[in-house]
Amino acid sequence: MKQLFKTIINPVIQKHWIADLIFAVLRFICGMLLTLDFGSDKFGMPWTPEGQNLDLFEVSAWFPEDVKAYGGIFALFPVFFAWMGAFSEAVGGLFLAFGLKTRVASFLIMCTMLVAIFLQKWGQGTWGMLPAMGFLWIAIYNLYLGSGRFGIDYLISKKL
Repeated sequence: MKQLFKTIINPVIQKHWIADLIFAVLRFICGMLLTLDFGSDKFGMPWTPEGQNLDLFEVSAWFPEDVKAYGGIFALFPVFFAWMGAFSEAVGGLFLAFGLKTRVASFLIMCTMLVAIFLQKWGQGTWGMLPAMGFLWIAIYNLYLGSGRFGIDYLISKKL
């Protein structure tokens, strides 16, 4: 079990530190955008971009209905999948930003973005799919690389 944990958390270190820094900046920006712009409103934060205060239920009630419209297994358990999508975007985005459990967060984000691309955004053309595709690309390379030397995973792996 300890070996599996080490494999998941141990990041790939680039030859030059500047490469790790560039990957960390991209990882941080992507994680924070995912959390603040996409994930947080799915949890029902009591604000809107226009600054109007709304009831918590009013803001978040749309998402399970949106998930239910995907059909199949999503229609059977829309609240579960809505919470999983919101969790992977909001919490997974924070984990990605700070390089904590980067590969696990990347896997969850990757699954969520694949669902978003193929079940929600597919008919909207490339421009409609572009945000989800961008998060998918970032998640794929972080799934492989981990946090690099500028993340919490690196600090934990040094202790192990």
